[in-house]
Amino acid sequence: MSNSSSSTKFLLLVFANTRELQLLHFWLFLGIYLAALLANGFIMTAVACNHHLHTPMYFFLLSLSFIDLGTISTTLPKAMANSLRDTRAISYAGCAAQVLFFVFLITAEYSILTVMAYDRYVAICKPLHYGTLMGSRACVHTAAAAWGSAFLYALLHTANTFSLPLCQGNALDQFFCEIPHILKLSCSHSYLREVGLLGFSACLFFGCFVFIVLSYVQIFRAVLRIPSQQGCHKVFSMCLPHLAVVSLFISTAVFAYLKRPSISSPALDLVVAVLYSVVPPAVNPLIYSMRNQELREAIRKLISWTFFKNEKFTTSLRK
Repeated sequence: MSNSSSSTKFLLLVFANTRELQLLHFWLFLGIYLAALLANGFIMTAVACNHHLHTPMYFFLLSLSFIDLGTISTTLPKAMANSLRDTRAISYAGCAAQVLFFVFLITAEYSILTVMAYDRYVAICKPLHYGTLMGSRACVHTAAAAWGSAFLYALLHTANTFSLPLCQGNALDQFFCEIPHILKLSCSHSYLREVGLLGFSACLFFGCFVFIVLSYVQIFRAVLRIPSQQGCHKVFSMCLPHLAVVSLFISTAVFAYLKRPSISSPALDLVVAVLYSVVPPAVNPLIYSMRNQELREAIRKLISWTFFKNEKFTTSLRK
């Protein structure tokens, strides 16, 4: 492949070389994908249909579940289809679309997680100002800013990456199109421009991380001053799931992009990519519903209502 303009496809990294293992990976990831769709779908429907959950915290949780659905749907279906059809190919346009949506959704998720940290800080440390600072209009504007800036950021990275001439072949050492692996195919010093953008992105990432840490320092200082054990339990039930999701997201992403080149290998890169692109969207609903009594109750009512309606419909058909 002498130039990106003459390229019609890229070759992705396969999960396994034998047909039996390819089919095994297909069924395994199909199960994970369906579980993620079902769990995130239940959270979104429960929050949307339950008026008691129409609060800023659950509004951002709904946004997070929607992002998780998009993230896992951007990478996994194509990888599963390739395993099922025993192929590695992805079109040039498909690869560009995958990069655009993946960067957009990952950036939006980190932005929403940062906003959620601020929401918890205001709710616990400034409860008297919560209605003013986190009203419905402020939530909508904040979410719109997070989504809009994430899309512009993704568009900038995608346009810059796919404007580079590529002459190092068309094989990507990853199961989906990822910017660092595409840059390895570049034969021009122009790739340094994208490296500079990634460095600037890392600074923004670190800035958000510091903001989250400082928010939780203030939250835990406020918690230690709460005399009631029940009040402490309520605060921890609100904060710990978010902190767990943030920790999972940051730890897997940091390890994926900052690990030493000496320990890098296609197999390790594949495992790490699965950890930060597939595992969080599937695990996040479980983390949020584990300690949240209101959310668990809303999901239970939704499941009961769904099965009750289906059973009633089946009974009517039999009659």
